[in-house]
Amino acid sequence: MKMYINSQWVDSPEHIPVLAPYSNQVIEEVPEATAAQVEEALAAAEKAARVMSALSAYERQQVLRRAADLIEAQSDDLSRTISLEVGKPISEARIEVGRMPDLLRLCAFEGSQLRGETLPLDAQAGVRDKLGMTWRLPCGVVLAITPFNYPLLLALHKVGPALASGNAVILKPAEQTPLIALKLMQLMIEAGLPENALQCITGTGARIGPLLCGDRRVRKISFTGSAEVGEAITRVAGIKKVSLELGSNSPLVVLPDADLEQVAQVSAIGGYVNSGQVCASVQRILVHRKIYGDLLDALKPRIESIRMGDPLDETTGQGAMISEEEAKRVEAWIGEALDSGAHLVAGGQRSGAAFAPTIVADVSPQMRLFKDELFGPAVAVTPVESVEQALALANNSEYGLSAGIFTRDIGRALRFARQVETGNVMINWTPLWRADLMPFGGFKRSGFGKEGVRYAVEDMTEIKTVVIHGLND
Repeated sequence: MKMYINSQWVDSPEHIPVLAPYSNQVIEEVPEATAAQVEEALAAAEKAARVMSALSAYERQQVLRRAADLIEAQSDDLSRTISLEVGKPISEARIEVGRMPDLLRLCAFEGSQLRGETLPLDAQAGVRDKLGMTWRLPCGVVLAITPFNYPLLLALHKVGPALASGNAVILKPAEQTPLIALKLMQLMIEAGLPENALQCITGTGARIGPLLCGDRRVRKISFTGSAEVGEAITRVAGIKKVSLELGSNSPLVVLPDADLEQVAQVSAIGGYVNSGQVCASVQRILVHRKIYGDLLDALKPRIESIRMGDPLDETTGQGAMISEEEAKRVEAWIGEALDSGAHLVAGGQRSGAAFAPTIVADVSPQMRLFKDELFGPAVAVTPVESVEQALALANNSEYGLSAGIFTRDIGRALRFARQVETGNVMINWTPLWRADLMPFGGFKRSGFGKEGVRYAVEDMTEIKTVVIHGLND
C-alpha cells in the first residue's frame, strides 16, 4: 500500500512490513517516508488549511456525513483489517468500527456549532462606544499521531474534530497498524474532502516524528501513546498547542458492600479487552481484605473461561498482543512479581504474541506490576484494610488517567471520586469505559488536554477578539 501525500498515493525507497501479530506473517508493506516527503506533506497541508478555513460549516458537515455512510457500508472490511493488524478478536474490531459512523456524525454537528460571544467592554471604567466580540477559528494544520491499539477509533477522535472545525490534518498512524489509516484516507477522499485537507504519512516515529512535531507550520499536535514519547514530543514541539493522552495503570477499588459477581463480570472485560492493551484498562484491583478471597474466587472462573485463539475466529475472546516482544515483556514483569512474593491465580502462559488472561494476587506497591503501566492481559490484585488505604494506594502512581470504585454507599463513592487523582472516575464500573461525547484525558504523567468531540473541537480552534471603535461617532 502507498501513503497519501500532496494529492497523490506515493511510495518511497524504504518499506515497513506490517505483521499480523497472531500468525507473525507479513500481511502488507507500507512506505517509510523520507524527509523530503515530510516536507512535501507539510507544505501541502499549509495550503490546504487556507482552503478548509474558507469552507462553510455546512460544507464540512456534509463531507463528514458522507464519510460516516461510507464507513458504515464498508464495516466488514474495516473490521477484518483491524483484527488482522492489531490481533484483537473480530468481535472487538466490529465494536470499534461500529462506533465510527455516529462519531463522525457527532463531529459534523459539533463543527457546525462554533460560537463566539459579545464582550461587555463598557464594564471597564472609561470605555464607551465600543463593541467587542470573539470569533472561534481553526488552528490551521493539525498533526494527529495515533497508537496501534484502537487504530480507527483514536484516529477519528483526532481527524474528525479537526476537519469538522476547518483544519487541515496530517495523520501519522502507528507503524504497526497503518493499514486501517490508509483505508480511512481513501474513504475520506471518496467523501469529497478538499485536496490535501487530510494526508496520511507512514513511517517510524523515531525517524519522521521530530520532523513533523518540530515544524512551525503545525499549529496543533494531538498525540495518543506512551508517556516516554509524549515527553519527547514536548521537547521538540516548540510554540504550538499540544494535547497528550498517555499511559496509565488504572486502579479499581472494591469495598465490602460491592456486588462481587458484577465486579468479576465487568473486570473480565475491563482488564482483558484487546489483550489489556488499553490506556484505561484495569491493572490494579484494590480489594478490601474482608472480601479479598471471595473476589478472587468469583474472578478466577470468569477469566479462565476467556477463549484464546485466532482473532478472525468468531468464538475467540482474546487474540494476540501487538508483538511477541511485548508478550515477553509482560511475561517478565509477572515473573518478577511472582519471584517477589506474589501468587499466580490464573493464566501466566505465553505462546508467541498471545498471552493468557492472567490474575496475580498479593501484589505489593513496590512491584513493577503495581507501579508501572503493564499494557497487557493481567490484573494485579492487592488487599487493603480501608477505603482510605485504597485511596492512598490508588494515588500512589505517577499516572492519573482513570479509576473505578464499587460500593453501594454513594457518599463514599463520591468522596473517593473527588479525591482520587485521575481525569476520569467510574462508580460501580471499571475504569475502562468511555462515551465518545464525554471529555477524556488524564492528570499527572497520563498527559494533558481532553478528547471527546466538543472538547477536541475547542482545542483545535483559536479565539480571535474583535473590537469596533467609535460606534456613536
